[in-house]
Amino acid sequence: MPYKPRTESNEFIILKSLNTRMTLSAKDNQHYLHLKKGYEGEFMFDLLTDKLQCECLILNDLLLKSNNTTFQIDSLVILSDTIHLFEVKNYEGDYYYESDRIYKKPKTEITNPLIQLTRCESLLRQLLQNLGFKLPIVASVVFINPEFTLYQAPLDKPFIFPTQIQRFLRQLSSAPSKLNGKHKMLADKLISLHLEDSSFNQLPSYDFNQLRKGIICAKCNSFSISVRGKNCFCMDCGHEEMATSAIMRSVNEFRLLFPKLKMNTNIIHEWCKVVDSKKRIRQILDKNFKIIGVRRWSFYE
Repeated sequence: MPYKPRTESNEFIILKSLNTRMTLSAKDNQHYLHLKKGYEGEFMFDLLTDKLQCECLILNDLLLKSNNTTFQIDSLVILSDTIHLFEVKNYEGDYYYESDRIYKKPKTEITNPLIQLTRCESLLRQLLQNLGFKLPIVASVVFINPEFTLYQAPLDKPFIFPTQIQRFLRQLSSAPSKLNGKHKMLADKLISLHLEDSSFNQLPSYDFNQLRKGIICAKCNSFSISVRGKNCFCMDCGHEEMATSAIMRSVNEFRLLFPKLKMNTNIIHEWCKVVDSKKRIRQILDKNFKIIGVRRWSFYE
């Protein structure tokens, strides 16, 4: 189990919600799909590193700042004598390497992930020095997608290709490693420095009236929800969920999308749409949030 598990970023969660509740522009949709594919690739790598048998600390998805510069780490594995830094790429298709550049065939240049890896490694090393830790860093780019090919790849670059991942992790798993309190202290310090979300989120403009209302199915992402007694049923996929749980999911979605809007019974009743009883919604809000004010001026926080 990772010492710091991976979570979906607020930017990704918001875009996923907006993609369901409105029509994204071509640019915003492309950005959403890019984040989605990246997260899926990182999650695939997490499933593999979870199986490591060596004594190690795994920190996933760190957003850190060093010398006033923000940088993101996909995965970090702390061993007794080494820190492994992984940049995970979920590229798919045929690519080729030429003059320190990478192209997707036939000839579309993409950003060489080694640029990002080198920057990340340098900033992490500076941060570790400032914190008083001197463990060497081994940095690698992991191409996680089994349908990825890179032609003309130089042998001296720190690339781990799909056919090499399992062998690499077996070697890592067999490495002698004995952690002590200093390693845990380092991991705890890095986690404490983790920034919850980037200030460079790329989100489209939207407002409450613009978005489609209703509870979204937790399984198939549809709006085909029917409330029957204490349960919610999806008429598309058959998924069943406690109504209280489904309403709270929608409430939390509302709070993430509209942090500046005052939350009250009426607006949540409109947001959930399929819940007829305002009394049920009021009871759920009373139980889970603090009420501010009285009568028509009251709201929850």
